[in-house]
Amino acid sequence: MRPGAVTVGTVHGAALLLSLTGFASTLWYGVDEPGNALAFGTLVVLGELARWGAAPEEREPAPLAAAGALAYALLGASAGTATTHGVLQTVAVVVAAGLAGIVPHIARGRGPGLDHLARRVLTVGFAALCFQPLYNSGAVVEHLGQGPAYALFLVLLLVLTALCDAVLAALLLRARTAFPYGPLLRDELRALLGIGSAVGATGIVMALGVAAAGLWALPVLAVPLLLTQVSFRRYSAVRTVNRQTIASLARATEIAGCTPPGHARRVAALSAAVGRELGLSGAELAVLEHAALMHDIGQLSLVDPVAGGATALLPAEEQRRIALLGGEVVRRTGVPEAVAVVVERQADPYREQPLPARIVRTVNAYDDLAGGEGAGAALDALERLRLGTARDHHPDVVECLARVLARGGAAGVTSVAAG
Repeated sequence: MRPGAVTVGTVHGAALLLSLTGFASTLWYGVDEPGNALAFGTLVVLGELARWGAAPEEREPAPLAAAGALAYALLGASAGTATTHGVLQTVAVVVAAGLAGIVPHIARGRGPGLDHLARRVLTVGFAALCFQPLYNSGAVVEHLGQGPAYALFLVLLLVLTALCDAVLAALLLRARTAFPYGPLLRDELRALLGIGSAVGATGIVMALGVAAAGLWALPVLAVPLLLTQVSFRRYSAVRTVNRQTIASLARATEIAGCTPPGHARRVAALSAAVGRELGLSGAELAVLEHAALMHDIGQLSLVDPVAGGATALLPAEEQRRIALLGGEVVRRTGVPEAVAVVVERQADPYREQPLPARIVRTVNAYDDLAGGEGAGAALDALERLRLGTARDHHPDVVECLARVLARGGAAGVTSVAAG
């Protein structure tokens, strides 16, 4: 069994064991404060139902459910009365409500992945384990009271919980893709500054609001996150349209007969995988993928098309001219300037190129040379790239490409533009 499969199985198994233990304990001892459990469970269900329209690649497609689960894990009192629901009941309520909320999505074939569910269970369990025993023992109130120090304590627990979730997310992605762990973890930590910070802040405010005013505070405090979720959906829609526009422009060279079918998509997928291998993350990967999709668009300006669309076989001066034409076309499309820079510099000597341009040049040359002719052609293409490391191809990029191909190429790689 692959080490990655062992890691994924271990994380999933831990989440399943914790869930079953929570259910068994709750069924055996009964539900403490059923009103609180019902209120927070309903919030989690509604948050999962609000997942409608969420794109599969979104890091937190159900922010209201995540905030409600976190608030229940950090709930110490309700309307001034101390709660006693504990860690295992927290897990049981969150898991039961989450499962109830995703049933309609599963029925439509659009349910969340097991990785996301496992992370939710383990992070909620971690937050509850850090908070509930201390609060129920009276140590938190005795030493911190109910003022600013108590709020700061919750913020500290929130930071630890967010780090736990980021570590788990990066670990699972590393297990599935074999990409370096460091850049993956950096991606997850950067994502915490976006919708993750809104989820965490709302969870703490909900816990504090219910502690002071009771369950009536829940619907009021959920409204800001709902508005944030609506705005995020609109942003996601705009981002999706931009990606579709770039993909359509990339296909223009295929439709015009300038490049072989699927060439741009193959180069983009392999470039993204090599970029991950070399430590690129976040916005850098998005720029790399967009530039790779549009790297051949300069061929549309040529009077005579390149034979087979294989620009890697052209003289250096002609490659440079096509790259400059491509950069000019990209600038006119409204795509970010960084994408145009990568496109126009892809034919420079590698010592003068930014890293994304080095990757695009090498991966494009590989696809042109291999031509989809099987393993023998792929090995010959890699050998020719290694011979060109004096000027055209950076040795590190060539070796990273070889490692990615040895693992099966870009198969299973998630689109990085979504990050």
